[in-house]
Amino acid sequence: MSNVATFDTRTEAKIPVESPLAYSYRRSGAPAPTAKSRVVLRERPFLGHLVLRGGAIVLDEAVREVLGVSLPGEPQGLVHDAEGQRSVQWISPDEWLVIVPGGEEFELENRLRAALGDAHFAISNVGGGQTLVELEGEAARELLMKSVIYDVHPSHFPVGKGVTTVFAKATVILRRPSEARWELVVRRSFADYTYRWLLDAGEEYAIGVER
Repeated sequence: MSNVATFDTRTEAKIPVESPLAYSYRRSGAPAPTAKSRVVLRERPFLGHLVLRGGAIVLDEAVREVLGVSLPGEPQGLVHDAEGQRSVQWISPDEWLVIVPGGEEFELENRLRAALGDAHFAISNVGGGQTLVELEGEAARELLMKSVIYDVHPSHFPVGKGVTTVFAKATVILRRPSEARWELVVRRSFADYTYRWLLDAGEEYAIGVER
């Protein structure tokens, strides 16, 4: 810890902040959901995103101690805590993405560093560079079938799975936390492109946006 510089990205300074999709709402609009909407889009901005790198055994012990959940037991796994507010996703053999409610990430990082001690690991706060977009509704999977190259059929993409894949001409992390809901973890620089694509591809489903 003595060789690591950590800082809280959520300072008390009164600096106006906007979600990654704020510009998109102004530029492209945000059609409200109606009775005809078969897909509903929601952005969940300002969550805490931490990338963990290191050995699975050491990290699993620390994550269980601090978050109360274990690392996913298999590749492409996605697990949530009992409240469903905090998740851990397998990204690669030594990499996991942790998402928690906004404001928790700095304390979480410090507690993980303390629990890991002298182990070989890395923790990066990437929350400022990405956002999470939810898709829900009976046509959500059909919309994804037009947008991603990965097979999203339930037999191949069950609940509790998450993958990094190509979305149109961008890269996203696609997750399925429940039967009815899908999530896209999108880089900030691709947020407007992804949003406009979803509006266009979802037009036939009367896509609505909850803000």
